[in-house]
Amino acid sequence: MDPLHYLAAHEAADLLARREVSSVELTRAAFDRVRALDDSLHAFLTLTEEEALAQAEAADERIARGDAGPLTGIPVAIKDVLCTKGVRTTCGSRILESFIPPYDAFAVQRLKEAGCVMLGKANMDEFAMGSSGENSAFGPTLNPWDKERVPGGSSSGSAAAVSAGMAFYALGSDTGGSIRQPASHSGIVGLKPTYGRVSRYGLIAFGSSLDQIGPLTRSVRDAALVFQAVAGHDERDSTSATLDVPTVTEALAPDLKGMRIGVPKEYFVEGMDEQVRQTVRAAIDQMAGLGAEIDWEVSLPSTDHALAVYYIIAPSEASANLARYDGVKYGYSYNEGASMWENMEKTREFGFGDEVKRRIMLGTYALSAGYYDAYYLKAQKVRTLIRREFDAAFQDHDVLVAPVSPTTAFRLGEKTDDPLQMYLSDVFTIPVNIAGLPGISIPCGFSRGDNGSRLPIGLQIIAKPFDEPSLFRAAYAYEQANDWHKQHPEL
Repeated sequence: MDPLHYLAAHEAADLLARREVSSVELTRAAFDRVRALDDSLHAFLTLTEEEALAQAEAADERIARGDAGPLTGIPVAIKDVLCTKGVRTTCGSRILESFIPPYDAFAVQRLKEAGCVMLGKANMDEFAMGSSGENSAFGPTLNPWDKERVPGGSSSGSAAAVSAGMAFYALGSDTGGSIRQPASHSGIVGLKPTYGRVSRYGLIAFGSSLDQIGPLTRSVRDAALVFQAVAGHDERDSTSATLDVPTVTEALAPDLKGMRIGVPKEYFVEGMDEQVRQTVRAAIDQMAGLGAEIDWEVSLPSTDHALAVYYIIAPSEASANLARYDGVKYGYSYNEGASMWENMEKTREFGFGDEVKRRIMLGTYALSAGYYDAYYLKAQKVRTLIRREFDAAFQDHDVLVAPVSPTTAFRLGEKTDDPLQMYLSDVFTIPVNIAGLPGISIPCGFSRGDNGSRLPIGLQIIAKPFDEPSLFRAAYAYEQANDWHKQHPEL
């Protein structure tokens, strides 16, 4: 195996700075890896090799001039929910199969300014609706640790590409856990920043009050570097925060002395995988050994209602957001019907997959006359309660620590016929989106699958709004005390 494949992005940047390797060499090695592995993993939907090599040559020139940043020349995969100028952006859906955006998403624009090399667009659950990667209209992504299992979703391709050594890092989006859950299942780091910290301009919308863009990386330092590159105010997004972006790399310290960590009782539920429970508790004990004060008695009593709140608010917002796909302006268009209305109906019938249709119907029902107060309005009130409980917990604690998912990666097809079981995969990640908080998943160990495969387990750290420095401090200290992030699948 080429020793370049599993370098962290910051390690690759050091080699570039010392001129021991070129960006063109990194990029060619990445595409060689993609050609060797992606027929079986299916992490990418579109590859942009010609453009990437041109970007790599430009990056090498920048490095030679001494004008490089920490991400200059580092190959990245972009989740196919982010608009990329002149490059097909499908959102994992037939309805956008041939859509080519005329502009870049804000986060993509920021990475290009930093000198990134875009390998291509990563596979995903259609319109980011899914927890497994199986809802992509173009076929599922497989987990590099066990190809009989899912890598998590909806940022399935982004997670698999980083985990398998095809990309040095990736961008994903997180509406209810879609960065943290696949990061956990794929044995990598995944960050969901505070809502409003990264502009949603150019992110194809699912749930506008929940969606947030973030990195999937091989190390906490890499996540910090990407966060600093893509965060910041953007006047084109009315929800974009006007706060300065903290230099989170300065928060990366090797110990947790004086840090107050809370453990919410409601995140250790009956029915969760016992190996997950034990591994996460062992990680929290280790954080105590690094100097943190641990409070095991934190309570967030409305956690039980978070799933129900999410599955009213998110589909309601999806129902409004996806109304724009009518076959008139862009994307797939059925035009053999007897009327405009029939064409619109058939466009959606053939263009959307089952899960997207399910959520549009759920949301349209919740917003309909006679049900709006009973469902949508009540969900918004409970959302406020959930946020207040987090606020109260953060008065006495710097961060909260919990599992990312109640189980490790499940088998392909295991939950596709039972949407409720699939939705329960996100029971520990959804509250963070409802409250607009920052959260990170970091590797904390492995369990054994029934076929002997090693299945990664993630530790979730949650901080108060816009306190990414505390999040990174806790994540980095734990990561550095272990080598979980340096273990890779055998491919």
